[in-house]
Amino acid sequence: MADTEQRRGYGDLAQAILDLVSASAAPVTPAQVRDALGGDLAYTTVMTVMARLYDRGLLSRKRAGRAFAYAAVGDPAQVTARRMHRLLDVDSDRAGVLARFVDGLTGEDEQVVRALLDQIASDQDEPAERQPQ
Repeated sequence: MADTEQRRGYGDLAQAILDLVSASAAPVTPAQVRDALGGDLAYTTVMTVMARLYDRGLLSRKRAGRAFAYAAVGDPAQVTARRMHRLLDVDSDRAGVLARFVDGLTGEDEQVVRALLDQIASDQDEPAERQPQ
């Protein structure tokens, strides 16, 4: 490998595959993904990453000849949210992780989170308000 080339990390490759599969209108095979990504990726590398994404619940698959064809599970926001939950589950100090996450938000992102939390609280209060007293 030349000095100017950089080796892609597993996380980068997994994200690139997720992005490509999510953008695809139909299920795709590892060979199609490898061809779309270009470069010197081995078929087995792409196949292994896609199988691991399937195992993690991020991709669905069905037989397509001798291979599997994969599709994204949910929309990209749903996939990202699922990944965030998995990362949050790794640390036993959830409050600490969330505090550091919130501390790193931009002002705009903080406003979005506040609005979403207000909406959830409002939605939870509605059924109680509709009950006859």
